[in-house]
Amino acid sequence: MRPSCVGLVVALLLCASPAWPQTAAPSEVRAAGGVSGTVVDETGGPIAGASVSLSRDGAAGTLDVVAAADGRFSFPNIPAGPFRLTVSSPGFASQTVPGVVEPGGVVNLPPVRLPLTLGNVDVDVTVTRVELAEQQIKEQTRQRLFGVLPNFRVSYRADAVALNGRQKFKLAWKSASDPTRFAGAAIVAGIQQARNDFSGFGSGAEGYAKRYAAFYATSFTATMISNAVLPALLKQDPRYFYNGTGSKTARVGYALSRAVVRKADNGRWQPDYSRVLGSLASGALSNLYYPEEDRRSARLTFENAALAIGGAAVGNLFQEFLFKRLTTHAHKSAEDR
Repeated sequence: MRPSCVGLVVALLLCASPAWPQTAAPSEVRAAGGVSGTVVDETGGPIAGASVSLSRDGAAGTLDVVAAADGRFSFPNIPAGPFRLTVSSPGFASQTVPGVVEPGGVVNLPPVRLPLTLGNVDVDVTVTRVELAEQQIKEQTRQRLFGVLPNFRVSYRADAVALNGRQKFKLAWKSASDPTRFAGAAIVAGIQQARNDFSGFGSGAEGYAKRYAAFYATSFTATMISNAVLPALLKQDPRYFYNGTGSKTARVGYALSRAVVRKADNGRWQPDYSRVLGSLASGALSNLYYPEEDRRSARLTFENAALAIGGAAVGNLFQEFLFKRLTTHAHKSAEDR
């Protein structure tokens, strides 16, 4: 075969042969990064054990971690691109935080704050006896005869709870320091001045001031000893508890007996030591407020104690049959409504 023919055949074979495959350049691999942060409450305190889930657009499933004791969490080896965190914890509202991981970068998120929520939290609210008594005292100290005269030391509630020592002093002080007490003392002192009672006080403005001070001090002492000091020490309730039920005869007997019988803090009725001893103590102490020639003897002190008990019995009758209708803001039972 001629050389020219051989060359032609070789050329044709080369043209007919398939091309050698070329190796494709690898895709650019984007470096992975990370996400870290802290879960805190509204005060800035860490929330240990909070659930943190990371999801990526276009990727199935989520990555889940639990916040450590200091509230911190982290996700290593997160591919570059956008992501979304969902943070939750029992008793708190969930939060969603978006972000973007740069190639090879670490995203340090600001603290993720979870606000409290009551949506799924059972709250057991219990009013203590002290709190309930405080509410009832507030109700009682609004009670006034004709809207003017204090009628604080009577309870119209069948569910009245016992007072603690502080509340007994509070109720007594409210009564003793009411403006009507000062007005009443001013009227009585004026009558005493006109009749020249307790002449040792003298006359004029000075005599009137002494009579006023002595009468108010006597009233104040009696109120505080009989309705605060001794009830607190002897565990007795200083209030009159309105009955309002039963026959008239039974109610009369109840009202009269409450002058010498008082409810103890344990709910039982017992002799009214606070009133009896308080009347004797305040009567003896009041001798210090008056001129020596006008001071009462021991016999008169006992007589005045008896008068105080009798006055309490009469006052209880008025409470049982009349005063409730004349008292503003008096608590009404279901039957009254």
